[in-house]
Amino acid sequence: MKFSIKTLLLFVVLVAVSIVGYLVLHPASVEVEFATATMGRLKVTVQEDGKTRIREKYTVSTPVSGRVSRIELDAGDYCTEETLLAVILPSDPAILDARARAEALARVKAAESAVERARSHAAQAKINFQLNEEKFKRAEKMLPSRAVSQTEYDIAKAELLGSVQAIETARFDQEIAAYEFEMAKAAVRQFSGDDAEAAAEPFEIYSPISGRVLNVIHESSAVVGVGTPLIELGDPSNLEIEIDVLSTDAVQIKTGCEMTIEHWGGSAPLVGYVRVVEPAAFTKVSSLGVEEQRVNVIADFDESPERIAALGDGYRVEARITVDEIDNALLIPNSALFRHNRKWHVLSIVDGEAKLQQVNIGMQNDTHTQIIDGLVDGDRVIVYPSDSLHPGTPVKPVATAPGS
Repeated sequence: MKFSIKTLLLFVVLVAVSIVGYLVLHPASVEVEFATATMGRLKVTVQEDGKTRIREKYTVSTPVSGRVSRIELDAGDYCTEETLLAVILPSDPAILDARARAEALARVKAAESAVERARSHAAQAKINFQLNEEKFKRAEKMLPSRAVSQTEYDIAKAELLGSVQAIETARFDQEIAAYEFEMAKAAVRQFSGDDAEAAAEPFEIYSPISGRVLNVIHESSAVVGVGTPLIELGDPSNLEIEIDVLSTDAVQIKTGCEMTIEHWGGSAPLVGYVRVVEPAAFTKVSSLGVEEQRVNVIADFDESPERIAALGDGYRVEARITVDEIDNALLIPNSALFRHNRKWHVLSIVDGEAKLQQVNIGMQNDTHTQIIDGLVDGDRVIVYPSDSLHPGTPVKPVATAPGS
């Protein structure tokens, strides 16, 4: 039997049609990455940059006018209450006139009132501490029996920590008020008396607190007036954290929220708690030129002094504030979700094929989403689904998505 060219061409066409038909009926499998829906803990956080700051700073100012001598201290130097900060040489040793004397006496009265006010604040801080201590003890006893929620316990703990800091602040305010009172009285004694020689004596300014020099504002010798700032002091170990967040995020943050401090320069993250969410927002222009309403969140470290010893005033940190969490949630990566017909869907892997599956989602963080309905524990879903995938497309799982 002889084959003609026409017969050969017909045979080739039949073979090609058969191959195309087979490929149409049995398309090649598409290799995909997948993740498995698993039960786990989901933590929702607000992440923003922040900075450390010393709680209590004090700016030493001149109580009298005159020529201040050059300040020999530098930023970072340690000082005690016996450290001489500056010396003022009176520019006019004569007795103060009636106006200057009245101003000096007024500063004494104002300083005396500040002492009384600081004493009252200290008493109120102690009362608040006792109240918050009792509230925390009750919450601590009731937490194992679930008579109070974890959130209520965290709030009670944060309020107790805040009241401890309030006592320290009140003590600092008392020390500063007493210092300013003594300085004001010394100025009146020296420059409002009848002894011209005493008025000509140098006026010495000593440190009001034990701490470190943060900034020398007026280093060189010069003639200064009353109230001119000279030097800024503080205790770098007494730190707090200031984080400005979007106002839409601030409404989710509560007193007592746990916080993780990352990328601060140490080997391991630090832990802290939100002490207060400031009630007033402010406008800030983002790096993209967009005006944003932001709110300051103030937090305290929950670490030993040794752990935060390397930090100082104004250091950059990255804070991750926990606003909500759930222990037993069905989780999948965010990359598996997409919108279809205005609803959330995933492409699950069923019998080697991609299957379009509608899902209802719950809480969501930066990496994972809680699935309320549509999947069960152990289901496999395709992550980063491409446009080449459609319901019914044969798929070949080849890699597990990181973090799934």
